[in-house]
Amino acid sequence: MRHHDGTELKRLHREWRRRTTGRVGLVLDGIQNPFNVGAIVRTAAAYRVEELWLLGDGPAPDSERVGKTAMGTHRYLRWSRHEQADPLADAVASAGYRLIAVELAHGASPLHELDLTGDVCLAVGHEDRGVRSELLERCEAVGYLPQLGRVGSLNVATAAAMAVYEARRQGWA
Repeated sequence: MRHHDGTELKRLHREWRRRTTGRVGLVLDGIQNPFNVGAIVRTAAAYRVEELWLLGDGPAPDSERVGKTAMGTHRYLRWSRHEQADPLADAVASAGYRLIAVELAHGASPLHELDLTGDVCLAVGHEDRGVRSELLERCEAVGYLPQLGRVGSLNVATAAAMAVYEARRQGWA
């Protein structure tokens, strides 16, 4: 076994892009930590998230502190900021996405059991408070990431990465 060289990596990624259907969007609801935003931005760029919607006053993808983790990958994303949940949800719907929250909430289903094919926008929430109730009410479904250990929740950047990957994986299946 050996590592791919640059040309082989480009070929490999091009092949996966050809196999990928549907669009993925992402809502960051009140995420405050710039390192979390940066990690999410980098994951979003790696998995071709089409658009990023920011809800509230968290750091912007092009801010200097976010850039330390995002490593310049914000340039591959379109993003916009909204101050309230309803106009954001309207913008997501107008762009043709189904809005799905990733949240530990009553009535949520395991994320892998939800249909994440087609054009889907995943909403992840504030590190402590989660996705705000006004946005949850506008979601078509709510999914959670089943956990087996003694820890009750995941870092928001990790949860976002797992959710985006699951949406892409379902599109590849």
